[in-house]
Amino acid sequence: MKLHSLNTGFFKLDGGAMFGVVPKQLWQRTNPADENNLCTWAMRSLLIEDGNRLILVDTGIGNKQDDKFFSHYHLHGTDSLDGNLKALGFQRSDITDVFLTHMHFDHVGGAVERTEKGLRPAFSQATYWTNERHWQWASMPNAREKASFLADNILPLQESGQLAFIDAPEGQQRVGTPLGFDTFVVNGHTDAQMCPILDYRGEKVVFMADLLPSVGHIPLPYVMGYDTRPLLTLGEKKEILTEAADRGYRLFLEHDPANETCTLELTEKGPRLAHTRTLND
Repeated sequence: MKLHSLNTGFFKLDGGAMFGVVPKQLWQRTNPADENNLCTWAMRSLLIEDGNRLILVDTGIGNKQDDKFFSHYHLHGTDSLDGNLKALGFQRSDITDVFLTHMHFDHVGGAVERTEKGLRPAFSQATYWTNERHWQWASMPNAREKASFLADNILPLQESGQLAFIDAPEGQQRVGTPLGFDTFVVNGHTDAQMCPILDYRGEKVVFMADLLPSVGHIPLPYVMGYDTRPLLTLGEKKEILTEAADRGYRLFLEHDPANETCTLELTEKGPRLAHTRTLND
């Protein structure tokens, strides 16, 4: 197996929204804000080469929405999904599977493209993987998350016949997948978000998605204001981060603008940052 980090670009979100009840004087130490209180965040995907499979975990925000939509998120930087695939010698048609941790627009937007004939899956040869509980949650969104679940990102996948479901029973935190790895299923940020667990070079690498957006979110109370069930997130973080620190997992950070992965250590105050490294350091 080979793993590759693919940054699909940077965007900006309100710092207060990203850190919930934590005061700015604390969170700005790790994530300084601009004059509009906006912080820069990565949209970092993971590419997995495993035998005959080439698996892409999350796809970034894409480019098919209109200027008004993108004006809210201040996309910047020169990185792109296509550009970084090309740098590795791949193209979209090489992708066999797209694993979606959840269907918020900054994770799934690049899964669908706009063409002269309308919207279609951006990876024509790929099976798209989610789970039925999250699919139902995203397809019939609550008022709080409606702006994050866009029909343009969801319906074309259903209509294409390329969509497949992973069995993720309610109440079961760790489940297997047909892709050769397990995943943590967590419900605090959104219902049935999935965080892949990969065996790589003698370590376990966990793709943290929005359970742990950045190293700035390691302290347990540092929970995003976007989370639908913040107290549940806090409990999920405590359990998984404690396990990660105790067993030496390497955590892959989707949104940290500077750090690809980190390891943790247990302290009197709970899990804390031990080391940061690039994925293939």
